[in-house]
Amino acid sequence: MIVMAEHAGFCFGVKRAVDAIEKALSKDNHEVWTIGLPIHNPQEVERLEKLGLKVAKDYTEIPEGSKVLIRAHGESLEIIDKLIAKKIQVEDMTCPFVKKAQNLAAELSEKNYHVILLGDKNHPEIKGIIGHVKNNDCEVIADENEAEKISRHSKIALISQTTQREERLSKVAGILTKKTAELHVCNTICKATSERQDSARELVRKNNLDGVVLIGGRQSANTGKLRDIIQSENINVLWVEDENEIESNSDWFKNKFEIGIAAGASTPEWLIMNIKSNIAQKVNQGGIHS
Repeated sequence: MIVMAEHAGFCFGVKRAVDAIEKALSKDNHEVWTIGLPIHNPQEVERLEKLGLKVAKDYTEIPEGSKVLIRAHGESLEIIDKLIAKKIQVEDMTCPFVKKAQNLAAELSEKNYHVILLGDKNHPEIKGIIGHVKNNDCEVIADENEAEKISRHSKIALISQTTQREERLSKVAGILTKKTAELHVCNTICKATSERQDSARELVRKNNLDGVVLIGGRQSANTGKLRDIIQSENINVLWVEDENEIESNSDWFKNKFEIGIAAGASTPEWLIMNIKSNIAQKVNQGGIHS
């Protein structure tokens, strides 16, 4: 049997950005660009590139007169200003939850809070939020251990990457209360992230699963968090990006009678359905009925 998580695949912010890219590619006379991968799913990026999307590693690669769609992860104010200075048309498709984190970072840094960002310092979302902090003056921490190393400040604002786990945010906030007389905690974890994390827990707790196939790009932070949650429930996880990885991991399916499927917020529906179909065939080949 195959059991799907209730919430899986594209979140609102990613779908909004992908829809905007498709619309621009179908109707716009300009070259359409993104800075960096528009979403962290290589199969969907490949599909968009076949439609004509151009992906730049850096804003300097984008020629004048082009159109740039700011991806859901957001971008720094400095880069946006430089794009406008180059007479490049900018359409901002930053996820509203990410935009909220950016605005809070800007507002609280202006009020002289020492801004602490909880997340992955190399993730484009965090880099974009840093670009909204006054003078880029902030610290990025990954977990509770790094929170313990923060120096004391009169005022601290804690802002979370939208894909973080609420348990971690709560634990870090508890540690930072000892580092300041005034702590302002901003729960900027998006609803879609929480829904997918709750669905992953429910999937494994309410079903007698032999394993979970997790679908998502390797660079996807929210998919990585889903893996951590599922593994914390002592369930075997197979993380795959595409159908080919189902075939190359045939042995994983042996003696598995009930398999769950979960997917990150940057995984398109068409890919989930293709992989589900492949899993059903693999399950049936093993004498298990889906």
